Amino acid sequence: MNEDLSAAWQRASGHRRRFEARFAAYFDSLTDPAGGVLETPAHGAFPARALDLVRDMSLRGGKRLRVVLLHEAAALVTDEDVPGLDEAAISIELLQTHGLIHDDIIDDAPVRRGGPSTYYAYRHEFPDRPGTAVALALLAGDLAAFLSVRVLLTSGLPADRVLAMAAVHADTGAVTVTGQMIDLERDFHAAPDVEFLHEVTEYKSTRYSVLAPLRLGLLAAGTDIAPYDGELRAYAGALGIANQIHDDWLDLFGDPQSLGKPAGSDLRSGRRSYAVRALLAACDGTERKLVDAALGDPGCDDDTLDRIRRVARTHGVDRQLRADAERHAREAAARAATWRERWRPEAVAFFEHMPAWSVTRDR
Repeated sequence: MNEDLSAAWQRASGHRRRFEARFAAYFDSLTDPAGGVLETPAHGAFPARALDLVRDMSLRGGKRLRVVLLHEAAALVTDEDVPGLDEAAISIELLQTHGLIHDDIIDDAPVRRGGPSTYYAYRHEFPDRPGTAVALALLAGDLAAFLSVRVLLTSGLPADRVLAMAAVHADTGAVTVTGQMIDLERDFHAAPDVEFLHEVTEYKSTRYSVLAPLRLGLLAAGTDIAPYDGELRAYAGALGIANQIHDDWLDLFGDPQSLGKPAGSDLRSGRRSYAVRALLAACDGTERKLVDAALGDPGCDDDTLDRIRRVARTHGVDRQLRADAERHAREAAARAATWRERWRPEAVAFFEHMPAWSVTRDR
């Protein structure tokens, strides 16, 4: 590992550690008995419970990729501490929490990040009131979304910088919702084409997981992003596709313990992911009947899933997906390499090597 990359990974680990402590302190500050910054009703237990569940989902983990990307984006232009990065990181992670809570309602998912989804936590608490469980989970997700905006607006940064960052954040939230819509529409197609899947990936995940952190990090560092936005979009697009194809590979071929959720969830939910699309294209006859019967069947058992995996491997679906993910990762790395002409090489090294990591991780 070269010196620039080693330093970048050390910085990434430091960003994650510091952020976990800062994120927990943020939630403490909301309800501090000595003067919490969030005004909540004096009566009723539901608001406090919703905030507890938002906190639990937020702090439960994840890769914190957005946090690292945000800090490294600022490092492209400066090696000094940048005010507002903590608030931007909290903001984007709260937006992620909002998305996860609502996704789990849409997907009827019981598990998230190695524990119960917010929706299922409410279902367990209100087994005889399913409508209440749905309503409270929706509202918990909404609470996370509004908090994500609030943390930027109260960051104490100069007004023009706050406005620019809040505009990126609001735009990101809006396009992500449209991405969720076409994600649902995708599954109305028996076999959506690859370009449709690329667009779902861009709008549902890439815009907030990659592009928004890049934009927010540079804005926090005082950079005008307009001249570079095309480059940022191209890098984010290639990295996002590589990352999503690998996610879909993991869903079918990965280890459930590492993933923190059951394998085969895309197949069982009827989701036409990159992996499911490739599988449908590869098999026919008896194999196709096996896959069609399992597709959209939440009761599909592990033995059937194992048979489908064997079919997929026989047709090289696992290898095809890996090759596709690696191709897009190489494209992203090549785009980042051109940044060395303008930005700090030690930070650029991180963005050059991030794509390769994204397609070799186990969760």
